[in-house]
Amino acid sequence: MAVPREPPSGAGTARDTTMTEQSYFTLLHLWIAAAILLFPVLLRVTVPYGRHASRTWGPVMGNRRGWFLMESVAVIAFSWFLLAGPGPRTAVTWVVAGAFLLHYLNRTVVFPLQMRPRRNLPVLVVLFGMGFNVVNGYLNGHWLGAMAPPRGPEWFGDWRFLTGAALFAGGMALNVASDRKLLRLRRAGNSHTIPRGGLFELVSSPNLLGEMVEWCGWALMGWSPAAASFALWTVVNLVPRALDHHRWYHRRFPDYPPERKAVIPWLL
Repeated sequence: MAVPREPPSGAGTARDTTMTEQSYFTLLHLWIAAAILLFPVLLRVTVPYGRHASRTWGPVMGNRRGWFLMESVAVIAFSWFLLAGPGPRTAVTWVVAGAFLLHYLNRTVVFPLQMRPRRNLPVLVVLFGMGFNVVNGYLNGHWLGAMAPPRGPEWFGDWRFLTGAALFAGGMALNVASDRKLLRLRRAGNSHTIPRGGLFELVSSPNLLGEMVEWCGWALMGWSPAAASFALWTVVNLVPRALDHHRWYHRRFPDYPPERKAVIPWLL
């Protein structure tokens, strides 16, 4: 009887790594397909929170607590998989990761504290948001921590990084400034007022436009399929939301500026 031979040193590790990569890319492809399939559904369904709040989706919870729960999951999942990965972490890795965390720390801590406390966020929406952030945090954290090609300082001079960083910074600035203007109106009891000034003169939701620009820029900075999937999901989620806001404004204000678009100046 032949004696079984021991596998070559490292063979098991290599095979495990290959299987992990296959599983990763299978999930990534399914994730992208899910975004494409969900887009026409979101164009027809208004998710009931914020100005569209209703009890049609079951129990609700406080908006501050709900936003904290949803967005903190992104910070935890992304950081966990980033730090657990065996790959090299260069200065580029930390800058790209830092941009991701900067956005989500703002959404986890700063943004909820600026809101007027209300009990109008469906628990189901919070659970969906948490699930999304776990998957997105895994895909992007694992990519940066385990699968990203090691990029040296020369990447900081690459047109993709420079263009992406500019878009990320500009998009985040627009997102934060527009959110603050809306929150100030609500705190002052003027939520039934047409927002004026800046890009509000061109689109109904410059905050959502800014977030889309932000994550498209981040996808360029990181130049990865995971980051591209996040940019796609951002557009899939926020374009229907912006269209819902735009219709809400037109229903609420008969004198709403007719030249103002929903989210993309002069186009949409």
